[in-house]
Amino acid sequence: MVDLIWLVPALPLGGFIVLIFCGRRIGEPFAGWLATGVMAGSFIATVAVFLDMAGRSAHDRRAVVTLFEWIPAGDLSVDVGFLVDPLSLTMCLFITGVGALIHLYSVGYMHGDAGFPRFFAYLNLFTFAMLMLVLGDNLLLTFLGWEGVGACSYMLISFWFTEPANATAGKKAFVTNRIGDWGFMVAMFATFFTFGSLNYVDVLDASEAGTVAQTTATLIAVMLLVGAVGKSAQFPLYLWLPDAMAGPTPVSALIHAATMVTSGVYLLTRVNPVIADAAGWVPDLIAWLGVGTALFAATIAMAQTDIKKVLAYSTISQLGYMFLAVGSGAYVAAVFHMVTHAFFKALLFLGSGSVIHGMDGDQDMRHYGGLRRFMPVTAGTFVVGWLAIAGVPPFSGFWSKDEILAFAWNKSPALWFVGLLTAVLTAFYMTRLMAMTFSGESRYADERPGEEDGGAAALRADHTPHESPRTMTAPLVVLAGLAMVAGFVQLPFSSSTKWLEHWLEPSLYSNEVHLGIGGGTQFLLAAIAVVGGVVGIGVAVAVYVKARVDRGLFEQAIFADAWRIDRSVARFMGGPGRQGFDATNRFDERVVDGAVFGVADVVRRLAGLGRLFHSGMVRTYASGIGVGAVALITWFLVRSTL
Repeated sequence: MVDLIWLVPALPLGGFIVLIFCGRRIGEPFAGWLATGVMAGSFIATVAVFLDMAGRSAHDRRAVVTLFEWIPAGDLSVDVGFLVDPLSLTMCLFITGVGALIHLYSVGYMHGDAGFPRFFAYLNLFTFAMLMLVLGDNLLLTFLGWEGVGACSYMLISFWFTEPANATAGKKAFVTNRIGDWGFMVAMFATFFTFGSLNYVDVLDASEAGTVAQTTATLIAVMLLVGAVGKSAQFPLYLWLPDAMAGPTPVSALIHAATMVTSGVYLLTRVNPVIADAAGWVPDLIAWLGVGTALFAATIAMAQTDIKKVLAYSTISQLGYMFLAVGSGAYVAAVFHMVTHAFFKALLFLGSGSVIHGMDGDQDMRHYGGLRRFMPVTAGTFVVGWLAIAGVPPFSGFWSKDEILAFAWNKSPALWFVGLLTAVLTAFYMTRLMAMTFSGESRYADERPGEEDGGAAALRADHTPHESPRTMTAPLVVLAGLAMVAGFVQLPFSSSTKWLEHWLEPSLYSNEVHLGIGGGTQFLLAAIAVVGGVVGIGVAVAVYVKARVDRGLFEQAIFADAWRIDRSVARFMGGPGRQGFDATNRFDERVVDGAVFGVADVVRRLAGLGRLFHSGMVRTYASGIGVGAVALITWFLVRSTL
């Protein structure tokens, strides 16, 4: 069955080709059903390959399936081939599985949109690129998928491009990711110069053998980290992700919860032998960068009023947890949280889309309240996602987050404390979101500041919030079930309950750090984390349900303005940055282009002088020959006399 791995990316690619050429003829809703069908087929093919691989012994769980030679260029030879191992298959399972559910959800969410077929064509193309990223057997093929998801995210974020803000958000994502892509390219160049190959099997096996100099491994690891920071929206390259909420909500769920933003974590996990060979400060940098980003984003999420912005900053924060795990040597925990996060964050994003759909496009939580009466399925499934991300046992988020915190304590109590504080804030702002959206009195018909005499409020009163269609609620129910049970694949009770760890072992080259704390300490840390989550939930209930504490204490202006970093960057780029770009452009035009054009002008003038001696008349050429002959004779006579 491993030889059928090519079907996994081929089916979404086929769906894209059909939809891009025949989408308008197919129309709604069949274009959506076609795209969903190929995703379901891709998931089935992934399951078949997974079952085959799971039935093998651990040392035999790696295969390279080569399709054809892509780039034969001297010493550089790159194939289009797939590396099939536990890590890539784990990624493919939730990319295709969650992706199929999001496609199904989109059939209802995008109903009536003029770009319905185009939207599903982009979704299929994005999924193809993401699958090439995780399945590629070499860095260049991974980079092809890396750039593909970047281009597709630009098209999907700015899908409703007639709104200037949406088009700007797409460009912002595209440009910001290019900074990270520079790091990836430098890492590829250094890898080829060092190993003479870009194939993972060659590079990682050589790294595991200890043949790589520490300086070289450090350079490659840091440059790959730069790429991962851009794609996984870590500080300071996180700026694109909150604005990416301008795209349709299924895009937020697919790209910014389950797939694209986890690319950086996948890449760092894939090259774990290189990180192991790097200088000791590299894992420390990864860990502190991750936990710092997690806390930073959590503080911002506390004061956001746009429901999707809260989830966007939450995604940045949860990705920070995954970087904390990688930096702590807990690669299994990083992948574990990646999987659980894909389920509960996709559930939360799709749930927010259901709320927005029921609220006629309104994303401001201040206009919500009491929606559980109108949207019981959405509210019920949202509760599961809320409890999972808040770290309440036995929901999936508790198990994966607790494992990360345990490894953080193992590395440094300071890392653990910052991670714990982030967990408390996560429970707080997610409870705030739940309370403002589903609890209390309904506010959808309230008059808003600046509206004239309640006229707009009267219009809103005619629109009663409603539950979403089954094509949207069915994926919510499935994801809620997965968010409840996904944590059971990696339970900390004994070696036999750590199924994910045993499954991923061949991909980690024994670089997983041993957890050097006893069971009692681990239980105590878990209990503290649960108490912290309960405290966060309790404080949020006191503020937003019981109204016993002034909410202004938590909704600080600096948090609402994202610490003014985005604003400062925009001001710089529009001021000194723009002036710097203009100066660079002038230098290019006047100095670089001027030098090129100047050389061309000198050559042109010299050629013009030469043309004077090329009149086409034979007697002129004969005279020239005669003058030249006399000159040569004179020169030889003078030389002989001297």
